[in-house]
Amino acid sequence: MNQPRRKLIIGVIGAGNVSAVGERNAYRIGQLLAEQHAVLVCGGLGGVMEAAARGCSEAGGEVIGILPGADAAQANPYVSLPIVTNLGHARNVVIAHTAQALIAVEGEYGTLSEMAIGLKLGKPVIQLDSWSQLTAALVATSPEQAVALALAAVQEDVKDAEG
Repeated sequence: MNQPRRKLIIGVIGAGNVSAVGERNAYRIGQLLAEQHAVLVCGGLGGVMEAAARGCSEAGGEVIGILPGADAAQANPYVSLPIVTNLGHARNVVIAHTAQALIAVEGEYGTLSEMAIGLKLGKPVIQLDSWSQLTAALVATSPEQAVALALAAVQEDVKDAEG
C-alpha cells in the first residue's frame, strides 16, 4: 500500500509594511511555490504575507495562515487555511516549526525572530533583501533563486531522511 506523499510546506516571512519591490518579490515567490505544488505558510496578515498569499492563491496554491489572534477573520483574503492561535508574536515559533524552509523578504524584528528560530531548528533559511547580517542564512538575489534554494534544501533533507 502506497503512503500518501505529504506536500512541501515553505514559509514566507517578512515585513508587515512592505516596499513595492518587496511586494512584487513576495507575490512572485507565492506564484512559484504554487507552481511547484508546495503549500505556503505565513503569518496570515498583510505586507509580505498578503502579497505571497495572493501570488500563491491566484496560481491555484494553498496558503496556511498562522494568525496571532483568536479570530479567523483577521486573515488576509488569500489564506485558505487560517489557524487561530491567540499567541501574538509567539506564533513565530509555530511558523518556523511548520515550515520545512523559510524565505524572508525584507522584514523587521519579527522576521529576524522567525529566521533565528528556523536556523536554531536546523531549517534552511533564505533571505531576499532581508537581514543580511544573519550570515547563517542563504542569500538569494531573485524570487526564482529563493524558491529554488528552498526547494533544493528541503528535497536534500527528504533524501537524507529516506537514506
